[in-house]
Amino acid sequence: MFKDHPKGLLGAALSNMGERFGFYIMMAILTLFISSKFGLSDTTTLVVYSIFYSLTYVLALLGGFIADKTKKYKQTIMAGLVLMMIGYLLIAIPTKTPVANMALMLTVTCVGLFVIALGNGFFKGNLQAVVGQLYDNPQYEHKRDTGFQIFYMFINIGAAFAPLIGIAVRNWWLQKNSFLYDATLSTLSHQFLNGKMEGQALDRFTELANSVSISAPVTDLTAFANNYLNVFTTGFHFAFIAAVIMMLVSLIIFSVNKNKLPDPANKVVKKEDGTSEQVQMDIKEVKQRIYALAAVFGVVIFFWFSFHQNGATLTFFARDYVDLSMININLGFTTIQGAEIFQSVNPLLVVLLTFPIIGLFGWLARKNMEPSTPRKIAIGMGIAALAYILLMLGSIGLPDASERLAMGGLTNAMRVSPWLLVGTYFILTVAELFISPLGLSFVSKVAPPHLQGLMQGCWLAATAVGNLLVALGGLFYESLPLWGTWLVFVCACSISMGAMLAMLKWLERVAK
Repeated sequence: MFKDHPKGLLGAALSNMGERFGFYIMMAILTLFISSKFGLSDTTTLVVYSIFYSLTYVLALLGGFIADKTKKYKQTIMAGLVLMMIGYLLIAIPTKTPVANMALMLTVTCVGLFVIALGNGFFKGNLQAVVGQLYDNPQYEHKRDTGFQIFYMFINIGAAFAPLIGIAVRNWWLQKNSFLYDATLSTLSHQFLNGKMEGQALDRFTELANSVSISAPVTDLTAFANNYLNVFTTGFHFAFIAAVIMMLVSLIIFSVNKNKLPDPANKVVKKEDGTSEQVQMDIKEVKQRIYALAAVFGVVIFFWFSFHQNGATLTFFARDYVDLSMININLGFTTIQGAEIFQSVNPLLVVLLTFPIIGLFGWLARKNMEPSTPRKIAIGMGIAALAYILLMLGSIGLPDASERLAMGGLTNAMRVSPWLLVGTYFILTVAELFISPLGLSFVSKVAPPHLQGLMQGCWLAATAVGNLLVALGGLFYESLPLWGTWLVFVCACSISMGAMLAMLKWLERVAK
């Protein structure tokens, strides 16, 4: 796998894999944790989620600026890992649910999320800049796209197993306290405690409460709702501890391997005779490169707005409309079942599909037919639109949010097969492999030498804007028919593809 690639790639990939493992434990459960912990609506939950998610990327601008100014890229990366450990620890400390002091506890949670986002900003873009410099040597330049695809695959090895850890810990704690898991009970418990439940919804809540109580029938619904919410969210708190541990593992791996990695502060290119020279560019070329990068950054916002619904409306869709009884992995001491399980599908598919797609590009290259990196990105955006077309067609006829809540949730017979969501994630993953790792490759190739960290930060900042728009998905999800919600994302991805195709010749010329 690493043959013909720079030696430092493995250490960087493993460091990122550990960090992403911890990060995606949190991202798999974050929206469900916030809504369960504080009883917030889906729209409000996604506002918190999208602000945090956008900060994890926009603060990469600060991290890149600091690294470029201080010339201490590796130290900045290590500081980021330490900050993330502190942030996860703040959220991991168990507190009682329902919360007695909403303002205080929500503030503590948001502070923890901000510290995580700040640490991520110090870590992510600068590590990508370091990896990019590994391929500035002419010996490895032709392997740049493949190198970033391998690097990206290792990210997703961590992300594939992370949600399963979060689910296993949460469900283990439920079973230890004589409860079974149900995806909708935390929402219904808050609805009951707020006095907003009657009729069919109340009957449904009573039925579900008795179905998940292992030790005895439920005689006091108020006591049940309080107890179930407390146990449910405490399990989430414990899952965050696993994220703390993985940050420590990543810090150790990076510390051991950092001397094998280059320093973007001194970007040089090795010549054929074995000597090196400092990279120099005139002002006109620097401007052209920045303009090209800015254009791509603007376009990919629409893709990230659509793609990062995986932790938002797609997770809510799994919770509310997918028959989760069809997915139940019994480990003896606990079960792996829950809406979060779909968060493992995308990264697992990234691992499985990376080499077939690398092979496809290699086959096309041998026939002199390989698309340019900007063209690959445009194709990926079109593929993403197809994913939401599939979900849109599969959602026709399903009740909207208000109808679903009035019914007290859907029975399993009324829900869709998990394969609908798996198929959607499969197509989205193919799109992602055409866009995300190749976008990193494009930025590392086109960015001016003295702005490597900052330009990687700008790529992540564009992702941040897309993530900030993710909150709109919650508004659509609660107010539009389901098929209408997915149509919005079809349009967003199609607009992205059209804009990339319109700029294609210019981008290809700048990237030469």
